Amino acid sequence: MNAQTEGRRLTDHQRIAWLRLIRTENVGPATFRDLIDRFGSAEAALEMLPELSRMGGSSRSVRIPSVHEAESELEKLTRFGARLVAIGEPDYPLLLKRTDYPPPLLMVKGNASVLHAPAIGIVGARNASFAGIKFARKLAADLGREGYAIVSGLARGIDTGAHQGSIATGTIAALAGGLDRPYPPENVGLCSEIAERGAIVSEMPFGWEPRAKDFPRRNRIIAGLGIGLIVVEAAQRSGSLISARLANEMGRLVFAVPGSPLDPRAAGTNGLLKQGATIVTEAADVLSQIAPLLDFPPLSVQSLAEPTNPQAAPPPGESDRALVVEALGATPISIDEIIRHTGLHTAQVSTILLELDLAGRLERHSGGTVSLLFADDQP
Repeated sequence: MNAQTEGRRLTDHQRIAWLRLIRTENVGPATFRDLIDRFGSAEAALEMLPELSRMGGSSRSVRIPSVHEAESELEKLTRFGARLVAIGEPDYPLLLKRTDYPPPLLMVKGNASVLHAPAIGIVGARNASFAGIKFARKLAADLGREGYAIVSGLARGIDTGAHQGSIATGTIAALAGGLDRPYPPENVGLCSEIAERGAIVSEMPFGWEPRAKDFPRRNRIIAGLGIGLIVVEAAQRSGSLISARLANEMGRLVFAVPGSPLDPRAAGTNGLLKQGATIVTEAADVLSQIAPLLDFPPLSVQSLAEPTNPQAAPPPGESDRALVVEALGATPISIDEIIRHTGLHTAQVSTILLELDLAGRLERHSGGTVSLLFADDQP
């Protein structure tokens, strides 16, 4: 596997426009990419946002960060010793590019080279057993000595053990908040050490305090950065199982460490094994499965280049909007199904979905499906 891809960098003007767009209310990675595809550039998309939001049914103006706000965030990031890496730039992690709708901008502090080493995720319970933490530490150290970077989420328990075991060889911590807001507080020192010897990454704004709903977003980055994901301990409703599901959906290898049927912290991992995850009792179990994947042929990745010919189609009318809204409901549906059902041009459906999204009326789900948010569902 090629460790690093060639790419060109955003201009300063583009970087500010991209940052303003991704920080705009109701614009996530999927909406960001659709806006670029539809309007050709972040700057053109920014000009269209108020009209799109209004056409989607929003009764108030969409909140777009100013140029000054974007420049201020970049300045704070620089003073912190970090930087913004755009998808398609040389420092952007290759495997993360290959996921569905990866973060268009990633905040990074630390050694960029660790982002290009083949990586394996290790996650598990926060209230982990001493034995579980010890095993995570040893597993990370053994895999690190074989040349693999270890990715985890800086949480207490298994994550902490995984980072500690791979500090010397290369570890990556994905944060749910801004780079300057590591969580939990007791791992602030560990986070600083990782930033000096490995790397810390986040898609969230600088200064952002992590919320409960930000951790699943962080989990998709952990899953996307690695070739495989190892779950050491996890209860039945553990967030680590979300990471495992996301890794499986991305086509990554999923590993699990077996545990006692009497220990609730092993219920999730034992369940993964029943579902087909590969059993892990030592690093060799992982290496034997991962090694054949290192020479797979390059895959197509999302391009940095902003298209010069955005999709051309007549603008949608009110009857077109009514057709799409009628096709949508609380049950997720694929965009291809909406196109077939309505008979509208792909670009028209894309525009209407963008309008609904920016108005806060659309919810996006894994697998590229969407559903309609009703008044009682909206935050």
